[in-house]
Amino acid sequence: MFVRNTIFRAAFALWTLLFAPLIPLLWVAGTPAALIRPLTRLWARGVLALSSLLGGIRYTVRGRANVPHGPVLIIANHQSAWETIAALVLFPDVAIVTKQELLATPVIGWFLSHSPMIPIDRTRSTSAMRKMLADCRREVAAGRSVLIFPEGTRRPPASVVEFKRGVELLYRSLQIPALVVAHNAGCLWHENMTLSPGVITVSILPPIASMSDPAGFIKDAQDALNKEVIALAPR
Repeated sequence: MFVRNTIFRAAFALWTLLFAPLIPLLWVAGTPAALIRPLTRLWARGVLALSSLLGGIRYTVRGRANVPHGPVLIIANHQSAWETIAALVLFPDVAIVTKQELLATPVIGWFLSHSPMIPIDRTRSTSAMRKMLADCRREVAAGRSVLIFPEGTRRPPASVVEFKRGVELLYRSLQIPALVVAHNAGCLWHENMTLSPGVITVSILPPIASMSDPAGFIKDAQDALNKEVIALAPR
């Protein structure tokens, strides 16, 4: 696995660099979202293919039928880089709330910054929250779903998920159904892009309707996510 992981990291870097020559061309063309977003998803599909071919990581999705038509607030646990990449494939036109530092990643950061990403500056909590809410409302008005990792940072597999304040604010502001998504990616995709072979399970739970009680929503969503995360943890 050490050799395979080394080859995977090299292949990941090469695959990403292949997109670099496109940046000036897309910039001259006016950074058209209609082209950049499909290219970003192509990059994500390539990474998942490389992780399968070289790292032995496959994934399965339960509950695809639970995804409703129209925009939803997707709430997923955060264990690794895998789910951020996979979300671009699993939910093709989703806007992901992510830390601003991700957009500084060479090459792919440029594509992400011009794709449906909602960066948040965690050093400026109040103004960053207002901007996040405005950006999310804009994306929902455009017909996109919004994905947020409620913990705000990666957590070890089977860790208890505790929602940050932003989840309730988003639910209250957007007034759309919520979709809880659990997975166990952190068991196979580790720090520093070290992979272990196996199958990642993604579980999409039934949608939670828009309610008038945000506090009740937080409890229901948090309980449902924690129950599923524990169920997916290795025994």
